[in-house]
Amino acid sequence: MKARATEARRAAVLGSPIAHSLSPVLHRTAYQELGLTGWTYDRFEVDEEGLPGFFAQLGPEWAGLSLTMPLKRAVIPLLDEISDTAASVEAVNTVVLTDDGRRVGDNTDIPGMVAALREHGIEQAGSAAILGAGATASSALAALARICTGEIVVHVRSAARAAEMRQWGERLEVDVRIADWADAAEALHHPLVVATTPAGTTDALAAAVPERPATLFDVLYDPWPTTLAARWSAYGGAVVGGLDLLVHQAVLQVEQVTGRVPAPLDAMRKAGEHALAGR
Repeated sequence: MKARATEARRAAVLGSPIAHSLSPVLHRTAYQELGLTGWTYDRFEVDEEGLPGFFAQLGPEWAGLSLTMPLKRAVIPLLDEISDTAASVEAVNTVVLTDDGRRVGDNTDIPGMVAALREHGIEQAGSAAILGAGATASSALAALARICTGEIVVHVRSAARAAEMRQWGERLEVDVRIADWADAAEALHHPLVVATTPAGTTDALAAAVPERPATLFDVLYDPWPTTLAARWSAYGGAVVGGLDLLVHQAVLQVEQVTGRVPAPLDAMRKAGEHALAGR
């Protein structure tokens, strides 16, 4: 159902920590561009323990939620339904609160990654490498499953993480090879490299960037550029950044929650760039 512009509706992003989130900037910009003057979008510090209580107090004015860590899996038992995309990685970052009171979960990170790569001309990759094995890595694996025709190598730090990524590979029916983090420099020679690790983790790899790098997708956006992304770009490689991912997944969230299509991609990106420049 298409949202009425003057209807008082609420949405928000939840997570812990959450103060750094750019989601309010992106979503508020979208509402303004779409003429949804009655809509608000906030951020709330909510951890796994507090999530059920937050859901319990949601009223009919609530239209949707964005979820970041550590809530993407914790939210699933609180939902009435989740999409096949979300189920494929057991991670929900979007909840639509329907008019009939249902809570429907989806994962826009996966199609957001695919859209961000496509925007930079990456429609297909023969092989790829993932740096890291956390929750974002599983979404990256699912995204790569849609565009990668060959092997995907995942560089991990522990045996437990290795086992998890092998399980995700089997579940997603993807050809996954696990490699040790000590050999992460080898990943940089693949046609597509996806860095999913926290800030600073890949800094030491910058010195190993090859002379003619292909494409790096670094999911971080603050600080930006990362040391690895800066070196990659300096050597002439293509770089897709975390803001690209954030904007594309937010576009899909806005469209689902408001029913307005298309969401204003360019305006949302410019708002995000402006906000980051001011930090």
